[in-house]
Amino acid sequence: MPSSTCAPPAAKQTAPPSRLSFPAVLTLLTIGLATGIVVCIGIGPIGVSPATTLKVLAAHLLPGEHTADWSLVEERIVWVFRTPRVLLAALVGASLALVGVILQAVVRNPLADPYLLGASSGAALGAVIGLVLGASVPGLLVSGSAFGGSALACFLVYLLASRGGRIEPLRLVLAGVALSYLFSAVTSWITVTAEHGKLPGLLFFLLGSISSASWATLALPGAGLALGAAYAWWRTGHLNAIMTGDETATSLGVDVSRFRVETLLVTSLMVGCVVAVAGGIGFVGMVVPHACRLLVGADHRRLLPVSLLGGALLLVAVDTVARTAAAPRELPIGVVTALIGAPFFLWLLRSRPTGGMA
Repeated sequence: MPSSTCAPPAAKQTAPPSRLSFPAVLTLLTIGLATGIVVCIGIGPIGVSPATTLKVLAAHLLPGEHTADWSLVEERIVWVFRTPRVLLAALVGASLALVGVILQAVVRNPLADPYLLGASSGAALGAVIGLVLGASVPGLLVSGSAFGGSALACFLVYLLASRGGRIEPLRLVLAGVALSYLFSAVTSWITVTAEHGKLPGLLFFLLGSISSASWATLALPGAGLALGAAYAWWRTGHLNAIMTGDETATSLGVDVSRFRVETLLVTSLMVGCVVAVAGGIGFVGMVVPHACRLLVGADHRRLLPVSLLGGALLLVAVDTVARTAAAPRELPIGVVTALIGAPFFLWLLRSRPTGGMA
């Protein structure tokens, strides 16, 4: 249940006037995500119709007898190759969007995303070290290294941003940006000095890719997303309160410094899980929360579920573009998200010159 002891004034919680209510937005996004998953599973060099895709999925997921009127090739394409990839894209997109929502509230900075606080750069550095040491994506060594790098970034940001036992938002952002540049520099140095045969794989990983998706790779980001979503829903009241300012949040019963430490730990864990399986993917955690606020407002009771669905839907679509736009070659996901996210964010800045989080 969301915390009820620290909800900010009701005026801060109202959604902007809209033609669609919150239940309607949630329903449309849910239907859109389910439809997008089925359609995108069928898109590729060998196309599979949505009807066949549904039959194959039903045969594997639902009990009972199923008449197999599809080929073995179609079954392997749907169940073995594309379904894990599309589901991984949905998990990664939802995770990045959730991290963006949490960080933008806690730091009270509309530009906050996993890169801002150094978590993504630290995780990427750890993952690259694991790859250079000979692990394969998403091997245990890569996953552990990514989480270790993200946790290290979290710890260093906390040390640099804390003053007198309190974490100041401005120092948090400055420390995160500085560490992000530092980790990126070390990652670049490792990349250019690595064995020639590993360089293409390292560069592709750093730009974002889920081409190695399998059913086994879903467990790590799935666990991270479940933990992060449960924590965020539990702390919905805290997230709403802290957006009104530290003093107001404290008066509403929020231990602001402790809450920021909690969120740093949770988001670092989520980022580590994502980077371990998908590499560096930018803009999702920054753009999706802004777009969802335009639909349902800043109240996290509405923003959290809408952002989860919106992030999942966006990355499912982006991954489909990345693997088909330049076929038979595949584009890094980070390239496509930048091409989509940067113009959107520039439009957002242009249309809302006064800024703000609401």
